[in-house]
Amino acid sequence: MIVNGRRVALEVPVHALLLDVLRDRLDLKGAKRSCDVQVCGACTVLVDGAPVSACTYLAIEADGREVLTVEGLGRPGALHPLQQAFVEHGAVQCGFCTSGMLLTAKALLDEHPTPTEADVLQHLRGNLCRCTGYRKIVDAILAVATRAANARVAAPVSALGPCAATEAPRR
Repeated sequence: MIVNGRRVALEVPVHALLLDVLRDRLDLKGAKRSCDVQVCGACTVLVDGAPVSACTYLAIEADGREVLTVEGLGRPGALHPLQQAFVEHGAVQCGFCTSGMLLTAKALLDEHPTPTEADVLQHLRGNLCRCTGYRKIVDAILAVATRAANARVAAPVSALGPCAATEAPRR
């Protein structure tokens, strides 16, 4: 499988859970063990861009797939826009649910870049937070969507350069 952009080859027992392989074999501790029954979202990772509960997902199911954990979300020295927005909006308290929230939000924005508040709440329904009450989390996700939408609107003009709109094409 490819984990956070790096090809990984491991032999694992057929019953090994992806969460255990990530945490114990690859030392990626961002996904947390909590409910073990797909209820809380603390163990969420993305497999081929889709959120999955790593606590019930067999590691062998990830064979040949791309897995993204919170450790692979940003780059060294540069937070992902969602991580930055979570910080700016105070959307983290104890941090236990944060990695699952971030990855679930990334999947949402990748699939639906301009969600409504109702879309965000619906998408987060499998992620429990016992600290924040969700308001700041939802605000952070919507802020990223708004920034991205504003950047998309501004990009066509700025990408062409200052005179591109008035110059004739050159041959």
